[in-house]
Amino acid sequence: MTPYQQFKQECASEITQQGKDPELAGLTQQWINKANSLKYSYHFEWMGRPIIQYPQDIAAVQEIIWSVRPDLIIETGIAHGGSLILSASLLALLDMTDAIEKGASSIDPKHSERLVLGIDIDIREHNRQAIEAHPMASRIRMIEGSSISDEVAEQVRAIAKDYKRVLVFLDSNHTHEHVLAELEIYAPLVSYGSYCVVFDTIIEDMPKSLFKDRPWGPGDNPKTAVFEYQKTHSNFEIDNNLQNKLCITVAPDGYLRRTR
Repeated sequence: MTPYQQFKQECASEITQQGKDPELAGLTQQWINKANSLKYSYHFEWMGRPIIQYPQDIAAVQEIIWSVRPDLIIETGIAHGGSLILSASLLALLDMTDAIEKGASSIDPKHSERLVLGIDIDIREHNRQAIEAHPMASRIRMIEGSSISDEVAEQVRAIAKDYKRVLVFLDSNHTHEHVLAELEIYAPLVSYGSYCVVFDTIIEDMPKSLFKDRPWGPGDNPKTAVFEYQKTHSNFEIDNNLQNKLCITVAPDGYLRRTR
């Protein structure tokens, strides 16, 4: 066993203990409730664009992208574009490592075959301009429209058919009905061994009072949609190891790995 393998083995044992610790779970939920009341997730950026994610989930996305090495990442929900920029920058790093492994001294970002496809029902003009002006823009394509409309779904399927390793992030409208419809459309596009990450499943575990101005809340949210989807789709499993490692995450039970 190499030192790295021994280290990972020790980590695996510690992560399992974290996942079984009710005191840690209780403290984590208390912190999440308080932090969300202060809009904690709104306060971070990636390469100059607001990302509206927990740093822990940003780290998890990095681990997934490095492991899966996707050539297409589909994201529903764009907002300020930080998540698109994150994904594009990580794909750029994959391009760089591929080039290094092949002995190349440089890469041409305009000729990368890897793509981030972002979908949003309302891409605000100032956000579109900022994304299109960003150095990572050459790896990003955006579609404006409802992520669950037939027209948009057809466009995405037409694009996805030309890619081999597909990763999906769902982070738009958080109602049960909408997320379930997204899962029916986008989860089948995910490659074997890759992920469909459903963000903001944490809504199910938070006080209803935190969502007074939203159509979603406990009982009607991404987590209830995930559980409903799993009743009839056994080819995705929840990556419990990942969420046990994170502890603090907006996506408990939302990191879905395709197993067949």
